[in-house]
Amino acid sequence: MIPGSVGINKGFTIAVSGKGGVGKTGFSALLVKHLSEHGPVLAIDADPDSNLPQALGVEVKKNVGQAREAIVNAPARSAEADDKLKALEKALYEVVEETPKFDLVVMGRSEGLGCYCAVNNILRQVIDAKANNYAFTVIDCEAGLEHLSRRTTRDVDLMIAVTDATTNGVLTARRVQELSKELRVSFGEIMVVANKVNQEVKPLLDNIAQQNNLKIAAYIPYDKEVANFAISGKPIIDLPENSPVSMAVAEICRKILGFASA
Repeated sequence: MIPGSVGINKGFTIAVSGKGGVGKTGFSALLVKHLSEHGPVLAIDADPDSNLPQALGVEVKKNVGQAREAIVNAPARSAEADDKLKALEKALYEVVEETPKFDLVVMGRSEGLGCYCAVNNILRQVIDAKANNYAFTVIDCEAGLEHLSRRTTRDVDLMIAVTDATTNGVLTARRVQELSKELRVSFGEIMVVANKVNQEVKPLLDNIAQQNNLKIAAYIPYDKEVANFAISGKPIIDLPENSPVSMAVAEICRKILGFASA
């Protein structure tokens, strides 16, 4: 883990949400890249599809879901079976992938039949505790709104709802705001970011957002180079610094630094 930066409050947590296909994982990866220039970052891939490691160029050997399954299915009378919660807490520290710029935790499978609610609860508690050791935590949430309905993303400092230039994307971003109020999930700030937007569709997107009482805080342009990276399997964090997408995310990071330093 890299040393912290002066002036940045520790433990600032950012959750990135949005419907499938809006590019939230690529955005999350670039967010991790730029924020790591200002302090230690913990990246959490909370999407069962687990695409964040590839976007960050990191090979993950084991995820939290695998560690959890090994513990809850441990043979009777084993040390793991006797104290599942302590075993899981220890296992969590073993699944952290460390890099010179950031650390990464991959959650793996979502909760399902036969899950242990107490184990999932302590899992969230351990992650919350671990996040305090970093200046920033970036959570790439699963597509849709399940993470909100299960209240697994709560009490974060900044929720970023990513939309693309579609009505469905805007409606999902609006629903993120509505659900957070209905479930009383505590977000310090909610920011709407529009991704893959060109100048031709921007006025139309602004009109749709206005009709839905949604304010778009930042725009990320469509860039063929991002599509080329996706096709070739290149990590998106390797985008050149002068890439329009990279520069747009860098500008968003400057806004985040303002929140974090307040």
